[in-house]
Amino acid sequence: MFSKTALGLAAGAILAMPAFADHDYRPDGGDVDYAEVVNVEPNVRQVRISVPRQECYAATSYVPEEGSGYGRERPAAGAMILGGLFGAVIGHQLDQGHEGGVGTVAGAVIGSALGHDAAQRQAGSGTTRAVASERCETRYDERYESRVESYQVSYRYQGRTYQTTLPRDPGRQLRVRVAVTPAEY
Repeated sequence: MFSKTALGLAAGAILAMPAFADHDYRPDGGDVDYAEVVNVEPNVRQVRISVPRQECYAATSYVPEEGSGYGRERPAAGAMILGGLFGAVIGHQLDQGHEGGVGTVAGAVIGSALGHDAAQRQAGSGTTRAVASERCETRYDERYESRVESYQVSYRYQGRTYQTTLPRDPGRQLRVRVAVTPAEY
């Protein structure tokens, strides 16, 4: 039925199948095969992470009561004039016997300044009320964590050991591209 040649070809194809079972033939001339992974070391980098959080607290501010004197204009001119007059009289009394009236002028200036300060203090003597409010600020908690960026992989193919860097752990086997080219003569 079958000729010896056909039987020989079939047997040859069956025996050759295990040789091709370990790798895939590619039409571009390169084969893909599997290499044994010998060692995998992760490349780790420390990363700083900032996590925002809201921190709120109660704040109290004081505002003027209506009709308490705040915000009203108080004339300081009358107090300055009155202070100047009293100062001039006292300065003149101290200056008796001297001509030129230096004490009178100095007393008038000092009295006017004191009258002005007294008027300002009285203008600010209104009552206030406390107003509670909530204030919030953003604070940042920082921490460091280790992140794997890549893997340094050592693998063995046909008795030789190679190294490469990969983005993920390949497991126990690594697919490798194999290309055979003729040596020059």
